Amino acid sequence: MSDLKPIAREIFEQTLAAVDARRSVCTKLAREGSVLRAGDWEADLAGFSSLRVVAIGKAAAAMAEGLTEVLAPDFPMEGILVVPSPPLRRVAGLKLFVAGHPTPNGESFAAARAILDLVGRANGRTLIFFLLSGGGSALVELPLDPAVSLEDMAELYRALVTCGGSIDEINVVRKHLSAVKGGRLAAAAPKAVKLTLAITDVPPGRESALASGPTLPDPSTVEDAYRVIERYGLFDRLPASLRPAFEQRTLVETPKAGDPAFSQSHFQLLLDHHDLFHHAHRAAEAHGFVTLCDNSTDDWPLDRAADYLLDLIVRHKQSSPGHPVAVIADGEVLCRVTGDGLGGRNTAFMLYAARKIAGRTITVLSAGTDGIDGSCPAAGAVADGSTLDRARATGLDADDSFERSDSYTYFARLGDAIHTGPTGNNLRDLRILLHE
Repeated sequence: MSDLKPIAREIFEQTLAAVDARRSVCTKLAREGSVLRAGDWEADLAGFSSLRVVAIGKAAAAMAEGLTEVLAPDFPMEGILVVPSPPLRRVAGLKLFVAGHPTPNGESFAAARAILDLVGRANGRTLIFFLLSGGGSALVELPLDPAVSLEDMAELYRALVTCGGSIDEINVVRKHLSAVKGGRLAAAAPKAVKLTLAITDVPPGRESALASGPTLPDPSTVEDAYRVIERYGLFDRLPASLRPAFEQRTLVETPKAGDPAFSQSHFQLLLDHHDLFHHAHRAAEAHGFVTLCDNSTDDWPLDRAADYLLDLIVRHKQSSPGHPVAVIADGEVLCRVTGDGLGGRNTAFMLYAARKIAGRTITVLSAGTDGIDGSCPAAGAVADGSTLDRARATGLDADDSFERSDSYTYFARLGDAIHTGPTGNNLRDLRILLHE
């Protein structure tokens, strides 16, 4: 049996290198003198009295560097940069907050207050650049109700991310409790011209889920939020300060399409799943694999997604006899946390898949493009038909590790965890399946 794990790793690494956040800003923004263009949007920067920047997310530092490159030296900017880990370089003019993820911390609250103050001072001659990427929901947070504490919000986040709900469902609740989500940042600067540049880790057409949509109209409602809490039995897991809003159904509605806050608001996508697919497809083809892409498993339970993708690659191999084949998939899978081990949805997906491919000539990799998978320090893992036997020889039990949500430990001991460190980017999770 050939060892295809190194090739799967190479395809993943080559894809990460190709989806560069800084370069995407420089490519999608064009400046000629004082005129700036982003897609169909155009503005004369000379007509503004101030340029402000709010950069939030795992790719925020790289995006801010790209914007500086486009604007400098003629148009200096001031603003705020919020990231989950210290950037390699400081960005001139931006106040740095290193905030919490996947649960908010004190810096998340401080960043939200600073952003609300910054945008609240904007007027009709202010241009605000919002640079958004994945992870922003936790990085910038402030409850609408001042009686709700940081500890309460952290408890809420932990309940939401472990309940097995989709990112849309999680965000519906967060939006309706937050002073900065669900379009409320746009509403805080109603007269300013606002340009949101986004690198998205959410499905197409659901951009309002990115960082919980701070600058976009919110399509969800308070009724949706009530239903999520009921569906996943979360009421008893809510902190006491949040229960009355759900028990008495007194949540405040978020701004919707048509609200005056969005009349001067514009949105431009910089990188999305199409870019991820394009570069992963090219990398797999360059390694000699007949490759197809599939994005149908987003928000599926991990077992259903794995079964579907494994069946797909077997059928793909049957239709391409004599050739090695690859399937590239993206998106998040649903993964309930049932133990106190180390892991995330990607390593859990891999632990399930490893049992399904035992003894077969199939290799599978699943990893997050942000370099972080749940509670563990890895981006994900890789496995092939020999993984289960190798693990048993070292005393590892796949069923036990899965039940304890300890998938990272399983793969780390085998040397098959994928460690990239924070990548400074965040598109979507990437899954690579190879079949000889």
